[in-house]
Amino acid sequence: MSPDDNFTPRMVRTVLTVAGVAIMLAALWAAREALLLIYVSALVAMGCSPLVHFLEHPRADTRGLPRWAAILAVYTAIVGAIVLFGLLVIPPLVAQAVALWNTLPDQFNRVQTFFINYKLMTRRITLAEAVQNAPSGSGTNAVGTMLVAVSSLIGGVFGLITILILSFYFLIEAHAMAEYFARFVPVARRATIATALGEAVVKVSAWLRAQFILAAVMGTFAAVGLGLMGVPYFYVVALVASIGETIPIVGPVIGGVTAVAVASTVSTKLALMAGGYFLVLHQLEANILVPKIMERRVGVSPVAVMVALLIGGALSGLAGAILAIPTAAILSVVIEEIANGSRES
Repeated sequence: MSPDDNFTPRMVRTVLTVAGVAIMLAALWAAREALLLIYVSALVAMGCSPLVHFLEHPRADTRGLPRWAAILAVYTAIVGAIVLFGLLVIPPLVAQAVALWNTLPDQFNRVQTFFINYKLMTRRITLAEAVQNAPSGSGTNAVGTMLVAVSSLIGGVFGLITILILSFYFLIEAHAMAEYFARFVPVARRATIATALGEAVVKVSAWLRAQFILAAVMGTFAAVGLGLMGVPYFYVVALVASIGETIPIVGPVIGGVTAVAVASTVSTKLALMAGGYFLVLHQLEANILVPKIMERRVGVSPVAVMVALLIGGALSGLAGAILAIPTAAILSVVIEEIANGSRES
């Protein structure tokens, strides 16, 4: 057969391969939200896996709870913590929001007085005029904004439920899934792959524990500082700041804004003090606590943590920033495994 006879089949195979890859990439992009939920569910399952294993085998020579009961116990503790947080936070926050709404006109006039004194405004306006003159989309279409907010809230709730259910099944089917995917790995490499997978699980679990440590540290500092300053509902603000620590970059801002909003119902001076205190806390958290705790617990260097946060935030926004560190930990295990394989060969 001449080279010309082979050219057409090769060209057809090349075109079909390129088209197949393009279709697959387009399908993955279209399903990116579902894939993100699957990935988060896998991370949750990996984070909970050591605790489930401990409940299954409290000691090496004893057997504890059945696997399904151990998983159910972990999930019951998680759901109980979420419910307790809601019971502690929501009622005071609603009461504080109502109080803030009632004092909003006075606060608005106080801000206008400040601007007028420094020649930044020439005349006073009413709150209704401010809302009417707001940029399009912020106040002129309140019904649409409310519908978007409600839709986002419902979507978030369903996403959370999906993650909890899917991670539960990941934990239940972990051994069966590992055995299934092991069939596609050469026998000589199965032990190495299993070790690498175990290391990845340990790192993700360590990341989850580090998040709890960060939340506890920042929540304690926020409660002590705001309590000494006399900020009302300081324990609620501390809980919000603590939960916000699970959200890189944006989370501390949420805690700071909450503290300033609550403190502003007392006085502008207290609001400035609370804002300055949270600014200092944010700098300590971003430059000292996060890199050091993540390096010690997860084994990822401070430079890798910062780079991962920047890249994750640029690629996928808030979700990318949240998932950046565990993803970097998993990639470090993969890269180390590839390097070890190269040295062995």
